[in-house]
Amino acid sequence: VLSVPLLLRPAVLTLSPSFLQRMSSFQLNLNPLKEPLGFIKVLEWIASIFAFATCGGFKGKTEIQGTCSKPNETKTITAAFGYPFRLNEASFQGYPHANGCDVNWNNYVLIGDYSSAQFYVTFAGFVFLYCLAALLLYVGYTNLYRDSRKLPMIDFVVILVATFLWLVSTSAWAKALTDIKIATGHGIVKELQPCSPQEVTCSFVSVTSMGSLNVSVIFGFLNMILWGGNAWFVYKETSLHSPSNTSASHSQGGIPPASGI
Repeated sequence: VLSVPLLLRPAVLTLSPSFLQRMSSFQLNLNPLKEPLGFIKVLEWIASIFAFATCGGFKGKTEIQGTCSKPNETKTITAAFGYPFRLNEASFQGYPHANGCDVNWNNYVLIGDYSSAQFYVTFAGFVFLYCLAALLLYVGYTNLYRDSRKLPMIDFVVILVATFLWLVSTSAWAKALTDIKIATGHGIVKELQPCSPQEVTCSFVSVTSMGSLNVSVIFGFLNMILWGGNAWFVYKETSLHSPSNTSASHSQGGIPPASGI
């Protein structure tokens, strides 16, 4: 009988029977959703949806009017912009023709690149997925989560990091939104090169309302508050808050103090 060399034998990955048994024992338990631990996670899941939906789906335009004396005509010039807010790629369009007042408006764009909004939206998307995974763990593997020392600690660390990232991403997005409002508002008349009394007399007409973007900033800070509050409830599930079995046994089975005379 030919023996197969040890190096040529296929490696076999063995898993602990207790681990496989726990992972296969899915039991739906909705009680954690009635507790702050699960209820706040549901609120975080909903808030993350509003955070990336109100920002990632925005589309708008700014509109100005140009009047030239030779020939005597008035042109409506618009620049469409939206997520991810690379304004320096949003060129102006003249109607009914691109050329008006001897100016090719397609050669001019808005000012600024505020694509940092992508970090805010992408992070909100990851938070959405993490909330789904955490809720599945809470309601499907309640005993596994609470009997383990590592899972609550991992959850606690992730929550602390997420709280900090919500603060950073929302603050950066709020600053970018302020700059976007300036770059698409009345000030574009002064910044646009053809808009001078000698060439074209320009007047600002309108810009799309950015109410949904304001809502996205509000939900960003709301998420930060929710995740910061959730850190306390997850902290109570960790070994940092709960006394270890060893200390508990010492406190219960220790030597009783000597009685006084």
